[in-house]
Amino acid sequence: MRRGVLGDDRGGVTVEAAVAVCGLVAVLVLGMAAVMAVVGQLRCTDAAREAARLVARGDGARVAGVVEALAPEGARWTVRREEDTASVEVAFSRLGVELRAKAFAVMEPGVVGG
Repeated sequence: MRRGVLGDDRGGVTVEAAVAVCGLVAVLVLGMAAVMAVVGQLRCTDAAREAARLVARGDGARVAGVVEALAPEGARWTVRREEDTASVEVAFSRLGVELRAKAFAVMEPGVVGG
């Protein structure tokens, strides 16, 4: 049996399988990153919503604890009060992706002046 100039095809399937496995791993990693980004965004949204409710009720001292418990680790937050509204923005950055969530609440009647 004579071999051609380039040899036979033995090992070709192994290379194709290795490339396919690398492609599958890349898709899996990107999928997991997307899921983690969605989870991070939801956690920021929950933290902003709960913090805005606390500020609107006049319990602003508990905002830091609630945001630290609900938001992803390392998240930053800003609380703003304007006349009869309160807004809280929670931001989180990881691997160059910035996630932000903002929530508004109307101040309770007894808290507006406080």
